[in-house]
Amino acid sequence: MSREQRTGVPASRDTCPLRVPGSVTGVDVLVPRPRIERWVRNFEASHGDTSLVVAEGALRGAAADGSTFAARLPFDSAYDGPADAARFAETVLPPADWGVLLVRKGGFAIARLAGDTVRDSKTGQRHVQGRTKAGGQSQQRFARRRDNQARQAFEAAADHAARILADLDGPVVTGGDRTAVDEVLADPRLTRLTPVGPWLAVPDPRRSVLEQAVTDACSARIDVHNAG
Repeated sequence: MSREQRTGVPASRDTCPLRVPGSVTGVDVLVPRPRIERWVRNFEASHGDTSLVVAEGALRGAAADGSTFAARLPFDSAYDGPADAARFAETVLPPADWGVLLVRKGGFAIARLAGDTVRDSKTGQRHVQGRTKAGGQSQQRFARRRDNQARQAFEAAADHAARILADLDGPVVTGGDRTAVDEVLADPRLTRLTPVGPWLAVPDPRRSVLEQAVTDACSARIDVHNAG
């Protein structure tokens, strides 16, 4: 049994939390397409007979013990098909042209994809000094230097994003630091981009972080409420 299952701490990927007696647990999980049917079966095994309906653009399940889930398609798409896990899974597909943009002060990662195939990508790191406890003029000089480093990092990210994503036809999934992403998207070359959910909370972007972000962006998002 995982820590999430024992304590109710939100799980992030492909986990079906078990009921914690006397509690109501709300978590969001990201489930890749090949695992969706198994996830629904595990939910029913944990919570009892589960009825499925389609409502408000999501596949929704209600179990005998009062637990519920709402499964939503990636890229902010609405589901309007049959109330069936297999049919829902068939529609969990990436667009023909889409991108990922991850930005933090310490670096960036960008990818352009056709379906699940990466057509172009770039990762980069920039040194931005941390905060200082010094005061007075030293603190002011340090803050200016830090701001300049951050601005240069965002400009580098915007340059590569413009090269890779500027003529993108589909959506872009973003993540990292919200202020940093907003700074990059404010570049005039990127104003036509269409950011969609889910927001990806990631550490400083590296190649492995970008690869996981692509998987997460293509996964169904399932909001689970476990009734006690």
